[in-house]
Amino acid sequence: MTLLFRQYDQSGLDAQYNNRARFPDFDVHFKHWGEWSEIARSALPGRIDQRFGPTPIEAVDIFPAAQQGAPIYLFIHGGYWYSLDKSHYSYVAQGMRRHGVTTVVNNFGLAPEYGMDTIVDHNRKALAWLWKNAASFGGDRDCIYVAGHSAGGHLAMMLLGTDWSAYDAALPANPVKGVCAIGGIFDLEPIRLSYLNAKLSLSAEQAHRNSPLHCHYPSRAPLSLVVAVDESPEYHRQSGALHEMWAARHWPVELLVPPGLDHFNVVNELADPQCLLVQHQLAQMKLAFATA
Repeated sequence: MTLLFRQYDQSGLDAQYNNRARFPDFDVHFKHWGEWSEIARSALPGRIDQRFGPTPIEAVDIFPAAQQGAPIYLFIHGGYWYSLDKSHYSYVAQGMRRHGVTTVVNNFGLAPEYGMDTIVDHNRKALAWLWKNAASFGGDRDCIYVAGHSAGGHLAMMLLGTDWSAYDAALPANPVKGVCAIGGIFDLEPIRLSYLNAKLSLSAEQAHRNSPLHCHYPSRAPLSLVVAVDESPEYHRQSGALHEMWAARHWPVELLVPPGLDHFNVVNELADPQCLLVQHQLAQMKLAFATA
């Protein structure tokens, strides 16, 4: 047996990251997310497909809170950087709006049409647009919290690890006040070595510079890491490694392992304003905005 990454050969590494094989009911979750999100878009006031860039894929859906000056919750969708869409996650706005939080769900280019550098840049452009235009939808640009599921957790951390002053001189050094990464990926090297790279085409250099474990972070923003108990050992290792890195710097970090949940159903209750994950994120937002 030839080891490819840590203790894994090719088939072993692929199995660690093949969530569709590990959880074969994934398509049921995708269907439900789409249905719940369609209901949310019908029920909530919103600005759908607000462009932040020149191409149609560069767009956000905004679900404003009832009051002006509301904190902004940016949610980044998952799908291993090659599937799904912002329209699958509109339902998360129902969990936040009742608490006076404006929810924004963004789109970005998907692999294989777009490479990782461009995917990350699309997310940076979305964040920059939100900060500059927050007043237009009643948001508080100084209170932006970012969450993401799966690949979205990776992209949320890449926003936190951006040198914003160098990226756009108009932005402050730390527009992202805190992050919640749900089932996130923070080391892209095993992704590069796995079956997923047939779609992503990551080079070693791209994997390194787009890995949150290798980023420089300009601020000690509070970090929440959520990894469901029924995830592969590699997913637990990834969240554990980022937790150790944050804790070693004495920065605020929490690692949650919700029982009885897996990679997909961990986000199923985000439409419920009283669910534990919504309540946890609200507490993290309060901490993030107080310590910014």
